[in-house]
Amino acid sequence: MFRQRIIALLVIVAAIAVGYFVYQTESSNSNYNFKLGLDLNGGSHLVYQADVSEVTAGDIASSMEALRNVIERRVNLFGVSEPIVQTESAGLIAGKTIAQKLIVELPGVADIDKAIEMIGKTPLLEFKLVQEGPPAAGTTTPTLTLIPTGLTGRLLKRAALEFGQNIGEPQVLLNFTDEGKNLFAKITKENIGKVLGIFLDGQPLSLPIVREEIRDGNAVISGDFTPTEAKTLVRDLNYGALPVPIKLLSTQKIGASLGADAVKAGVKAGKISFLVIALFLILWYRLPGVVAIVALTIYIILNLAIFKLIPVTLTAAGIAGFILSIGMAVDANILIFERLKEELRRGRTLQDAIHEGFARAWTSIRDSNLSSLITAVILFWLASTSVIKGFALVFGIGVLTSMLTAITVSRTLLLALGVKKENKITRFLFSCGIK
Repeated sequence: MFRQRIIALLVIVAAIAVGYFVYQTESSNSNYNFKLGLDLNGGSHLVYQADVSEVTAGDIASSMEALRNVIERRVNLFGVSEPIVQTESAGLIAGKTIAQKLIVELPGVADIDKAIEMIGKTPLLEFKLVQEGPPAAGTTTPTLTLIPTGLTGRLLKRAALEFGQNIGEPQVLLNFTDEGKNLFAKITKENIGKVLGIFLDGQPLSLPIVREEIRDGNAVISGDFTPTEAKTLVRDLNYGALPVPIKLLSTQKIGASLGADAVKAGVKAGKISFLVIALFLILWYRLPGVVAIVALTIYIILNLAIFKLIPVTLTAAGIAGFILSIGMAVDANILIFERLKEELRRGRTLQDAIHEGFARAWTSIRDSNLSSLITAVILFWLASTSVIKGFALVFGIGVLTSMLTAITVSRTLLLALGVKKENKITRFLFSCGIK
């Protein structure tokens, strides 16, 4: 009995310490503030149209994923807290998706122009064959035809700054991935003597003539660069060159005041639900109900700490998932207490009824929580929007934590009460709704 009480005391002390961490770290200069999504924190919502007209149908999905990764790295560079970057596709013509969109949400960035600048500075690197055609009618200047090769910034591994050996002019050395290396070797082998232009955001940087097959996956951009310009280009390319062009379709600014109202409403709903649950547990389950409230408080503290440490980006949907998970945590305690009530009806002692009640309730708790957890995983895995993903993540974490607190914490606290002598008072306190 002494051992059970020591363990229970340690659990409570640990919960107080974690609660203090949650409270203390909610300050302006802390690295463990709650991460709030766009709907709660305010910010900018940008929608871009991706031009995949030059991309083969089989490469569209990989190109859009590469685009998403590039933009995400770009906005992370500027220190945006928990940006959300996702792609969206719809519509088919001849088996090819024609509507490819990039959606960027930047919490805390209220300046739309700044948000657009973050995305717009990312360069689009392309290699195209340049062929001369006959002059257009009425002119003597030959026409130029640009033929895409499929070699873009998507296949760039890294860029580096170097200086030419003769005149010391700044140059940009490009090193491609294995896929890009093979494609570059193929392009140079099949186009010896032709011009292979290097274009950045549609503008020609260099128009070198292919002299031989290049197998090492390296290319050099030697243009009219100043050292500062070359250094900036290397930085931008390393941060991510766009695999496909994008065009801004729409912008939306979400005010922080709307988010503050949503947070207040969510916190208020959480407090009301906790109070109603606590009242029910005390009135119906009496002393075990009080134990359940303590376990539920520990559950809430533990969840909040997990949200800070992962960290989890909380949205309005995520708060709803958290409140729903509180109900799941209570459900486990109710199963335990109902089993406890049945064992008391059979004439068992309190100690035996507690042990047997937990043992018999475990399978039901396990199965119900596993089914909820499977649902959360499927929602998170298949969700196409950040709202659903946020709900599924928070709900899934809550289900896992509720299993721990219901089985471990509630059981430890009940056994620590150490009720050995049974009388009318103890029978009433543990009667769980029966007289």
